[in-house]
Amino acid sequence: MKLFSSRERVRAAMRHEPADRVPVMCQLALGHYFLHSRLDPADIWFDSSSFAHALEELRSRYGFDGVLVNLPGRPAGWRDYLTAEETVDSVRRLRWTNGLETRIPPDDNPQTCAGGEPLPRADYAGVDADDPATYRLPGYVWNTWHAPGLWDIPAAADLSDPAVYPEWFTAGLRAARALCLEASVHVEVYSPFTHLLELFGYQNALMALIEAPVTCHRLLERFTAMAEAQVECLAPHDPDAVLVSSAFAGAGFISRPMYEQFVLPYEQRLAAAVHRHALPVCVHTCGAIGDRLDLMSRSGIDGIDTLDPPPLGTVELAEAKERFGERFFLKGNLDSVNEMLHADNAAFDRAVLDRLQTGMPGSGYILSSACSVAPRVQPSRLQRMVALAEAHGRYE
Repeated sequence: MKLFSSRERVRAAMRHEPADRVPVMCQLALGHYFLHSRLDPADIWFDSSSFAHALEELRSRYGFDGVLVNLPGRPAGWRDYLTAEETVDSVRRLRWTNGLETRIPPDDNPQTCAGGEPLPRADYAGVDADDPATYRLPGYVWNTWHAPGLWDIPAAADLSDPAVYPEWFTAGLRAARALCLEASVHVEVYSPFTHLLELFGYQNALMALIEAPVTCHRLLERFTAMAEAQVECLAPHDPDAVLVSSAFAGAGFISRPMYEQFVLPYEQRLAAAVHRHALPVCVHTCGAIGDRLDLMSRSGIDGIDTLDPPPLGTVELAEAKERFGERFFLKGNLDSVNEMLHADNAAFDRAVLDRLQTGMPGSGYILSSACSVAPRVQPSRLQRMVALAEAHGRYE
């Protein structure tokens, strides 16, 4: 069989087509980039070009077949807004001209705060879906929390209109595509349900589903239109797939009936928006999803990412492959904590070989950690994962 490029290998797996071997493609936690890349964590977080270089640096070092662009683009010149920068107890602190502060731990996502307190969330009792001023949070820009006021979105901007998005919104994807010519480059948008949780805060959002379902549905309609607009912006820049980040739609958060009511119809629309560009789309949902794979199959998505096994989740790869292996491509299922972070070398090897043996028949499987690779997983372990796929994941 011919030798495939990384990009061809992942594309074949997503299409359930023959390839030379099972592809390997893990999403890395941002803290992993901070610890193991040669680039400065603040630059990785705030500078699109630096983030793309970090993606390619670790992809190349580990031998992965692809990368996920899971931060939206950033505008240039962000350092012009700094008034001070210091490190206290290993935490980098950036102070901004508007008085806010961003704290960057050495191994976790940055957090922006006001006077040491988290930035405010919306109150579902006072939100009007027709008035963006009631739900346009000051610190939540596109898909991530960071220093508000540095590149404000006009209050009247219609975020369902692709023309409203600035040129730099796609900067990370464009930079990654230029750097990773032979690799598979996937780009992330957030599920409308995730946007809802970020709007109210997770505890209050779950209460809103019960106490204000009409408000939630009206907001989910708005967020779906926004996510569709983001797909329209990103799709022309040659991603190989779109990942819908719907991390909190598993059984640990909501029931099957709530999933069917508050998640499924909106992700169906988002999947259709991606398919209009002839791109594959997969969904990243963490934790216990074994009870809703059949519902996910109705969404129109092409693949499922994470597939957390017990005890973190409820997906046995063999069962998922048997029931849904022809419907979906499957990515993940390696326990990010017990098998990748804490296991000894022999146990890690056994876990990888088990997933290869189970997932590879008939193609349609991408070897990966279930959720993000933890910051302190050793690089040698990830290189070992690729070596095992090279040796034992080959199609004859």
